[in-house]
Amino acid sequence: MQDTLRITEIFYSLQGETRTVGLPTVFVRLTGCPLRCQYCDSAYAFSGGEIRTLASIIDQVAGFKPRYVCVTGGEPLAQPNVIPLLKQLCDAGYEVSLETSGAMDVEAVDLRVSKVLDLKTPGSAEVRRNRYDNIGFLTPNDQVKFVICSRDDYDWAVSMLIQYGLDRRVGEVLFSPSYHQLKASDLADWIVADNLPVRLQMQLHKILWNDEPGR
Repeated sequence: MQDTLRITEIFYSLQGETRTVGLPTVFVRLTGCPLRCQYCDSAYAFSGGEIRTLASIIDQVAGFKPRYVCVTGGEPLAQPNVIPLLKQLCDAGYEVSLETSGAMDVEAVDLRVSKVLDLKTPGSAEVRRNRYDNIGFLTPNDQVKFVICSRDDYDWAVSMLIQYGLDRRVGEVLFSPSYHQLKASDLADWIVADNLPVRLQMQLHKILWNDEPGR
């Protein structure tokens, strides 16, 4: 069906990451992902879910009266109908972000949407899936995220930052420690020592609620 998406959950909470961290946000979590990152914290969204019309999704989002809406997954762009959903959410006046792995083509995403492009590090076990052509479609409204698992990942992320001039291309470059693999204080020390133009990103939802689904 042309006007449906498979949805794992829709819920209202605080944004745990990105430039709008701490702000009340509606999350629309789509089902399915072609990647299998070794640190994934949303594997429950790989399958199942419920087929929903775009109209019913928009209606449920509106019921929360939000300012901010985050479309996430899984990998949202694995379902083509997310493109019209994003447009309709923007048309409704919300500030919309899209969390995407960077393994899917982002060219068709509405320019009003803040794309949060998660470039996969070697430690993710999915670095080969990165579509580097996507970087050319990024604007100052967008954000690039690296989940750092080790010092090697950090060095790789710094090389990407320099090679693509990411700090000059997007609004935010986010370095986030893999929750169970790297001490946040170590990552903070490396960023400070190298005077990087990046933001250390902690996952607020894990600090507050231990990453319970739907929180």
